[in-house]
Amino acid sequence: MTDRDWLAQRFEEQRPHLRAVAYRMLGSTSEAEDAVQNAWLRVSRADVSAVENLRGWLTTIVARLSLDALRARKARREDLSGVHLPDPIVTRAGTSPGPDDEVVLADSVGLALLVVLETLSPAERLAFVLHDMFGLPFEEIAPIVDRTPTATRKLASRARQRLRGEGAASALASRGTASPLRQRQLVDAFLRAARGGDFEALVRILDPDVVVKADVGSLPLPAGRGPVTRGAEAVAAQALTFRALAGGARPATINGAPGFVVFSGGRAFAILGFSFGADQISEIDILLDPERLARLDLSAVAQTPA
Repeated sequence: MTDRDWLAQRFEEQRPHLRAVAYRMLGSTSEAEDAVQNAWLRVSRADVSAVENLRGWLTTIVARLSLDALRARKARREDLSGVHLPDPIVTRAGTSPGPDDEVVLADSVGLALLVVLETLSPAERLAFVLHDMFGLPFEEIAPIVDRTPTATRKLASRARQRLRGEGAASALASRGTASPLRQRQLVDAFLRAARGGDFEALVRILDPDVVVKADVGSLPLPAGRGPVTRGAEAVAAQALTFRALAGGARPATINGAPGFVVFSGGRAFAILGFSFGADQISEIDILLDPERLARLDLSAVAQTPA
């Protein structure tokens, strides 16, 4: 085996881990894959004879590339408003994600957490992801963001404060305390109530402080409605406006949690991911951007019985 073959084999062993790092950094499956592939192009030309910790070295390379991509993305979006949801990882309800997606979704990385990560600065996100999610010491993270270890620690601290302020603390651990079975029951109850036009039933299963975040892409929002809706009654009223489309909803697993995909006219109309408190729905994240929906392979979910 040549040195290059050895390096290629070691890199492939680390690819799922590197994809997981890039996905948490970028919230995009395609951009994460690009970052990992670009990392390989750099690594394949490098002298690794002096590298003692290959996994850590590869992680920092992917982190640097992801940080550059985040900064470029922030510049492109600086004049845009609204909510940007990460790429959801969607599987048919009752099935498990593939081996690679299992690694990407380890530690219950739900949409709610990734949505809040989108609000952080690139440096804050990197410090939080690498330290709090992957356990890298601040001494190793600091050179990536061109700061001292103390300043890098403060970046991660600010990120945690933002997460707590946005109510994402439960998403960090286990998306609340509701059991997986209870989570599916809540999502099914939500769908039944929406289909049946039962406002009171919707209010009962929604946390009083529930929030809905909708990513519409370039679509115009309905008059008088913003991308974020708060409060059980407001969210219940909004759910009833989609009653006519509820018949096209199919159960799915969204980033490891129960959710559903709504189809209309043979095409995906929306993906709804849910987060949960002890016994109620605490957040609903809705991807409505038709361009992004068209890029997802949802054929398996479309065949699921309603």
